[in-house]
Amino acid sequence: MRQCIENPNDVEWAEYWRERLEGKKNKDWDKAAPGFYKRTHKEDYNTALFDMLILDENDTVLDVGCGEGSITVPLSRKVKKVIGLDSSHKMLEYLENRAKDNDANNIETILKPIEEIRYQDIGDVDVVVCSRSLNAIKPIEEVLSELDKIANKYVFVTIFGPENKKIERDFEKELGKKTEDFPDYNYFFNILFNMGIYANIQRFDLNNYREYDSIEEAMDNGKFRLDLYSDEEKELLKDYLKRILTYDSETKKYYNVKDKADWIMVWWKK
Repeated sequence: MRQCIENPNDVEWAEYWRERLEGKKNKDWDKAAPGFYKRTHKEDYNTALFDMLILDENDTVLDVGCGEGSITVPLSRKVKKVIGLDSSHKMLEYLENRAKDNDANNIETILKPIEEIRYQDIGDVDVVVCSRSLNAIKPIEEVLSELDKIANKYVFVTIFGPENKKIERDFEKELGKKTEDFPDYNYFFNILFNMGIYANIQRFDLNNYREYDSIEEAMDNGKFRLDLYSDEEKELLKDYLKRILTYDSETKKYYNVKDKADWIMVWWKK
């Protein structure tokens, strides 16, 4: 049993964050890269993100967990230089191809896990952007400390919102079980508070729902913890998705209007 804490400001939020992530397996981002690249075209996330970022044409930006470049390349059109950092060489290959296709010559890439980011390796940049990349980082306090050192102007982070996994939670209710989800964004805010960083919070207003080419794609898109499901539970999941997803004969896509991304922007000025 945990010891009673008299002062809420003494809560070790980073410890709670790590506990929520215990046992979670790291995703194979090289394997996920092709599907991730394909899905990034279906969301209005980018528009909402860029509406919130504070950028200057002379800025240098570090894009942490840049993936296949869906944020990096548009960023490169707005600033002087973008450094894209990712742990997946396959993701960086997609980014470099996308940069070439868009004549984006002001992008540099770094192959490195987010957990290994150090100020002495990166140096100073004006703005740090962590778009959908910190949810599963266990040494979160250490990483945030380094990112705060690196940024001269602003740090922008997007974290899962409370409704991000609605249909997943509904399925687990049918199973009568609950797998541990990622830590909530309030953990993140309080970790920053413990660090002496007083951040701003804004919820994204997204309208687009997710779409899938097949039931199999809807299963294997990273939202469901397939690694924790038995073969029987995977079959139940397939039946569940067949039941709740609608097939659009015109677009040839499966969808559910409740299956939307939900993201929170957490940002602070240096």
